[in-house]
Amino acid sequence: MKSLVALLAAAVLSSTAMAAAPTTEKLPSGVIVEHLTQGTGPQPSATDVVKVNYRGTLPNGTEFDSSAKHGGPATFPLNRVIPCWTQGVQKMKVGGKARLTCPAATAYGDRGVGPIPPNTDLTFEVELVDIVK
Repeated sequence: MKSLVALLAAAVLSSTAMAAAPTTEKLPSGVIVEHLTQGTGPQPSATDVVKVNYRGTLPNGTEFDSSAKHGGPATFPLNRVIPCWTQGVQKMKVGGKARLTCPAATAYGDRGVGPIPPNTDLTFEVELVDIVK
């Protein structure tokens, strides 16, 4: 009887862990969207204005920018940012958090920007706070 209870408990724990595991999508452009927390609100389109918290890092883990450095969530038109963001954030729902892995071609390409060297893959952790109407 004890082994049956232990087996059932293990099955419940493993199914709970599987349900909580992040889901990952690889887009045709090579952008990888790893959903860390599924949102429950609407999904933005490329022409929407979004409000997000974010943190951007270089391949070595060095943070190069974050919304916290600028005093809180950032608001911008989704079609006025790097292609990785336009593509990746459209896959999110309001309330969701995701890790976007951006190949250099979908980030800043061969033009370095500030602390970001040319041809650098970038990673962003993004929380979609709202779609601004």
